[in-house]
Amino acid sequence: MTAVKEKILGAVTVMSDADAKEFWKIILDKYSPVTWEDIEEEEPDAIDLQMLKAIEEDPECHEFIKESDINWD
Repeated sequence: MTAVKEKILGAVTVMSDADAKEFWKIILDKYSPVTWEDIEEEEPDAIDLQMLKAIEEDPECHEFIKESDINWD
């Protein structure tokens, strides 16, 4: 880790929670302004095309699952 990063970590360590939250907001505003325009569009792959076809052709296809029921492994 560079000296500058260590200084930043040290400064954050002694900040109040309110100051740390404000500092975090500054970091997000400056370095993480993600918008829909920032997301690169990709061509659909074979699975995407199958799903799109099913949505168009199969009236039973509009089933949804709760996020908590998804196995992410």
